[in-house]
Amino acid sequence: MSRNARINTLLLLLVAALAVIPLALGLGDHKEEPFAGADGEAETAITEIDPDYEPWFTPLYEPPSGEIESALFALQAALGAGVLAYYFGLRRGRRQGEARARERAGAQDADAGVRGGAQDADAGVRGGAQDADAGVRGGADGGRD
Repeated sequence: MSRNARINTLLLLLVAALAVIPLALGLGDHKEEPFAGADGEAETAITEIDPDYEPWFTPLYEPPSGEIESALFALQAALGAGVLAYYFGLRRGRRQGEARARERAGAQDADAGVRGGAQDADAGVRGGAQDADAGVRGGADGGRD
């Protein structure tokens, strides 16, 4: 199992534990709504401390039921997750594209170097052949210049 697979498995187990442990331990059983949000808890605490407290402002939209409020919250969370996933995917794609471009540029440079080396070798062979021809010709004339 690769290192990334082990980390992903560990993270999934941790998330599952965070969801199951509060239910298994019975946390919140003493409350009327055991897993209500922090807003409700804060409201209860404020009214216990100061029963005459008046909020500074009211919400722009008050959903008609808790189910609709939960659905809107889930929609907001899904949209946020989608935006984050798009951003990280775009960033990763750009990095991969840059890496591929660097690889292609490196391959072209290496290819040009091989071609240049082959041309140098051809020139050397041709030059050597010309020198040998001159020597043979020189020997055939009897060494006269």
